[in-house]
Amino acid sequence: MEERTTLQKSLKAHWVWAIALGSSIGWGAFVQPTMWMSTAGPMGVILGFGIGALLMMLIAVSYGFLIKSFPVSGGEFAYAFISLGRTHAFISGWFLTLGYICIVALNASAFALMIKFVFPALIENLHLYQIAGWDVYGMEIIIAAVLLGAFGYFNIKGTGLSGRMQFIFCSIMILSIVAITFMVGGHPGSGLANIQPLYPTDTTAFAAIISIVAIAPWAYVGFDNVPQAAEEFHFSSKKAFSLIILAILFAAILYSLMILATAMIEPWQGLVNENHVWGTGAAIQELLGTMGLVLLVTALTMGVFTGLNGFIISSSRLLFAMARAKILPEAFARLHPKHKTPYVGIIFTVVVSALAPWFGREALLWVVDMSSIGVTIAYFYTCYTAFTLFKTKKDEKFNPKKHVISPFKKTLSALGMIASIVFLALLLIPGSPAFLGIESRIALLAWIVLGGIFYLVKRTEFNKIPKEELNYLILGSKQIEAKHRDS
Repeated sequence: MEERTTLQKSLKAHWVWAIALGSSIGWGAFVQPTMWMSTAGPMGVILGFGIGALLMMLIAVSYGFLIKSFPVSGGEFAYAFISLGRTHAFISGWFLTLGYICIVALNASAFALMIKFVFPALIENLHLYQIAGWDVYGMEIIIAAVLLGAFGYFNIKGTGLSGRMQFIFCSIMILSIVAITFMVGGHPGSGLANIQPLYPTDTTAFAAIISIVAIAPWAYVGFDNVPQAAEEFHFSSKKAFSLIILAILFAAILYSLMILATAMIEPWQGLVNENHVWGTGAAIQELLGTMGLVLLVTALTMGVFTGLNGFIISSSRLLFAMARAKILPEAFARLHPKHKTPYVGIIFTVVVSALAPWFGREALLWVVDMSSIGVTIAYFYTCYTAFTLFKTKKDEKFNPKKHVISPFKKTLSALGMIASIVFLALLLIPGSPAFLGIESRIALLAWIVLGGIFYLVKRTEFNKIPKEELNYLILGSKQIEAKHRDS
């Protein structure tokens, strides 16, 4: 049996917390408040994100247990393998890869969009063509490519460097959001009176809240970057659960502060009806002037940087784990000779993401909407695996190396599975407030077909690997016997 490649343990606990939080708070927290409020009103958005955070915490119980028990790269890919075998591991990994790379691409294009708002004359150069009503400019593509290249370089240089940067970016983002909220709240003419009515007048409070709960997997995606980095923890993996809970809690508070800051500036319905390209940016610039806009742009820039950095780490580690298990070409499992980082996966993520701005923002949003499905499927696999490993009592199948007696945690993992199914239903059932558009459904179908073809090509080779060897390659121990039900 060949020797298994492993990653260096170089990530500190506060860096991992920053990876989870920074990946959860991306461009959406700063760009989308007016759109969210048009759907749900200020209170609908805040309650929706609050309920979404609680549901994510339910799912996090399963993550915390599995990270502690199996601190390996691959996260949900490894967890699906533990409970359901190699075919499901491939399905989980395939969908997650798409989700992560899409989010890297979206963050890069969001940065170009912000530059377009602040310096329109700079971006609106080298007009190339139009896709789905969106003008594609050469400068937009160049800026996104340079940004991706820089973060790819930092990630190749070492996990320690990218982890330290993540914590600094996160700290600046939090301070900027708190400063904006206090400046808006203390300004004459703005205040809590402007957030009335709490919900849109043309819908019920319940429908408003549910429409926001439906996007919770997208809003909080990022806390699940923690298991991807588990192999590189320079601390006990028992801390993972509390780091994830703290990241989700902080994310919910930061989302709420941005909604409050935007809604307090002027009566929110008037702001929504003005149809600004960037409603929050326009409102804060009008109220607080250049200083307010600088703070907001700083917060958005840090949100984009932390999202880019966190998801480049995660996607490269997932590609590394799948290649180590011989599902993907072995090149993805190669480590940089000097820095010991999975550099092929990092370069691949950056290059694929750099292609996205060529297709225009609308086309990219279709794919990102669809990628929420992949993340939700990964949540389900994680909760299902934890459910199979938690036991209500000792029985003949009880294995102290794998199982834990905890009826309470078993119940929580079951609730996490139900939450995942509800999220999936909200995305896939026609008439649901989060139902995917036709373009997103076509993109989803294309990805499924592509995955099916790839799996059929690799299946014979993949299935020839003995179970014991696959256990070792994915989980890192020849003694751990995953509970397979291979097809």
